[in-house]
Amino acid sequence: MRYALIKFRVYLLGEQTFAVYTDHASLRTAMKSPHLSQRMARRLSFFAEYNFVVHYKPGKNNILADALSRRPDYDPRTVLVRQLIDDEDEDDDHCAVCIASGINLTNVSPEMDLRDEIVAAYADDAVYAGIVAYLRAPSDETLGALSRNTRNQIDRYHLDGDLLCYNIDKFDAPRVVVPNDDDLRARIIHEFHDSPMDTHLGRKKTFAAVSRDFFWPHMYKWVRKWVRTCETCQRVKPSKSSQAPLRPLPIATEAWRSVSMDFIFGLLPDAEG
Repeated sequence: MRYALIKFRVYLLGEQTFAVYTDHASLRTAMKSPHLSQRMARRLSFFAEYNFVVHYKPGKNNILADALSRRPDYDPRTVLVRQLIDDEDEDDDHCAVCIASGINLTNVSPEMDLRDEIVAAYADDAVYAGIVAYLRAPSDETLGALSRNTRNQIDRYHLDGDLLCYNIDKFDAPRVVVPNDDDLRARIIHEFHDSPMDTHLGRKKTFAAVSRDFFWPHMYKWVRKWVRTCETCQRVKPSKSSQAPLRPLPIATEAWRSVSMDFIFGLLPDAEG
């Protein structure tokens, strides 16, 4: 919005009233808010030069403006299309946790035994088993066995040999679909996060690495919980939270008002045990 006002400044200054359509709903009330940050105050000072009215238009209806605002050099084939996952959703109890072990794996690819395990696990996943059955033998019967949501997204799936692959559109790089198998998903995250080559990356970088080659629903929540419960990350990485400073206890006003205890461990036993 600010860029457009600067770009067309010579045409808009002095106009009686013009309308601005935006999908930024909070702009309607931002100009009337009594609590402003310094940055917002500077922006409002700039907006005050123009006489306009803000109209809210939902993003799904603001198609023309979205098309005009896209970068001209944007190539979706070079951009990772990430899953739309709510980062604030804390319901990740069903996700695997990171457990320290003696496994030392340095490379991962959908080949050899991992590939065979993924293919074999499709049969135990009702959703992906139905998708594989339809892609191998498309018919009204196999299509009807799928849920409505799956039917709406069936064009995003294809078979690469025996592997089921998923991609948003033709420009998106295909990713191997991992069925609903906790051991398989935990193994893949372990190899990307815990291997010496990846040096225990954070949740965003680990998710970016895993999602380049693999796909399953709620992958981000899996990665987030794995990183949170990684013992090495908890020991090595510094905590961002500030600790309260040390301060003396208040002076007690009477006996037994304050009681303190010291715990000492590791002392050698005396003669009495």
